[in-house]
Amino acid sequence: MLLIFFLVTSSMDTDKGLARQMPPPDETTEQQDLLVKDRNVMALQLDAQGRLTCNGDSLSVDDLSERVARFIENADDDPSLPEKSERDVHLLGRYHVSDRHLITMDVSRETTYDTYFQMQNAVARGYFSLRDKLARKHFGHGYLQCDQEQRDVIAMVYPQRISELLPQQEGGEP
Repeated sequence: MLLIFFLVTSSMDTDKGLARQMPPPDETTEQQDLLVKDRNVMALQLDAQGRLTCNGDSLSVDDLSERVARFIENADDDPSLPEKSERDVHLLGRYHVSDRHLITMDVSRETTYDTYFQMQNAVARGYFSLRDKLARKHFGHGYLQCDQEQRDVIAMVYPQRISELLPQQEGGEP
């Protein structure tokens, strides 16, 4: 009876996954190939040994957040970094929006989950740092203190555009 009591009353910690939600499939439209300019793409690759490359250059996971933020922000309008669109943004007026960038992730099936999650977290930190900086500049407080309307505005300026490629086995088959 004691065993049953403890099983019923105790709680167990569960691991939480990544906060990503896939959009529902749109059955009314045909799938089209998306053409993206090279300057707008940051290609991340993670091999079976946990080595990370960004557009072919070796990179540590620790440096990835800053590189992602620099890539998306393109503060100096560098022609080798993503293009921006000028849009009317609620609460901000006319604003240069970083809506053309794309971060692709190609991860080997043999990569450890820990390494994969470190890469995912580094990319998320890059987005968060940009969003937090924008919130402090325009709203006077950090991103976590923003209400839903302010978060929607910030997400419009720095939308999260990530594409994960199907994992490849070492033999090259998906």
